[in-house]
Amino acid sequence: MNIVIDASVLIKLYVPEILSAKADELFSEAQTKNIVLLAPDLIYPETGNILWKKNRLKELSLHEVNEISGAIASLPLTIEPSKPLFQLAVNVGATYNITAYDALYVSLASIYKTKLVTADKKLVTALSKSVLKNNIIWLGAYP
Repeated sequence: MNIVIDASVLIKLYVPEILSAKADELFSEAQTKNIVLLAPDLIYPETGNILWKKNRLKELSLHEVNEISGAIASLPLTIEPSKPLFQLAVNVGATYNITAYDALYVSLASIYKTKLVTADKKLVTALSKSVLKNNIIWLGAYP
């Protein structure tokens, strides 16, 4: 089984936030049940940007940012390149009025015929009445 995750879920493993416990559950379940966690290569710059912002806002020290980024880089994620997803993601983004960034994750889930797990409630709401509604689940509602 495969599940696509986005940066909003990944960051919660290392930064205590609302739904961090749910992210821990998801990753624990993935390890024990041999679930493959997928993401486009975009997940690294997106997560890095979140860490940069948290450092800039003094929520994380540079030392913490370095530790977290190292831990993220060593996670056993299956990373897919963005280029093959690009045209589909642009189309999905334009069709459903979501960012191309979000559309990359949604497109990956669609191609793998699986779900994107996200902590982005706005994205879930945007797709809730679309044909893609079965390809996305809010982290708070997982599993």
